[in-house]
Amino acid sequence: MLYTYTLKTPAEDLCHITPQVQGAVAESGVGEGICVIHCPHTTAGITINENADPDVVTDLLLAYDRAFPDRPEFQHIEGNSAAHAKASAMGNSVTVPVHNGRLVLGTWQGIYFCEFDGPRNRTFHVSVIAG
Repeated sequence: MLYTYTLKTPAEDLCHITPQVQGAVAESGVGEGICVIHCPHTTAGITINENADPDVVTDLLLAYDRAFPDRPEFQHIEGNSAAHAKASAMGNSVTVPVHNGRLVLGTWQGIYFCEFDGPRNRTFHVSVIAG
């Protein structure tokens, strides 16, 4: 089953989407299987990381800014090459096992939509597959 969600993103942030994803799993009725979360954008991504300490998000954004700074040598006419690089490094999807109708995540893990070129209206897809 495929579910599509929309969200308004800020300029640059990691948006916690675990509740929406778990909602898709619950609605699907799948007890055992996998859940694929996909971002169809080239300047945004999806990741799993710690959701207990908000400083982790701040630190990740800082790390990505340092690793992929905006550079005057970039030639892309839209001026968002750093966002494309960050999104490529982050990746556009994650897969999470489903057991007993629940996402199998670690104690501190959450699923994030990663915006690198906002603010924008974005979508992400959740596919829940019985196994």
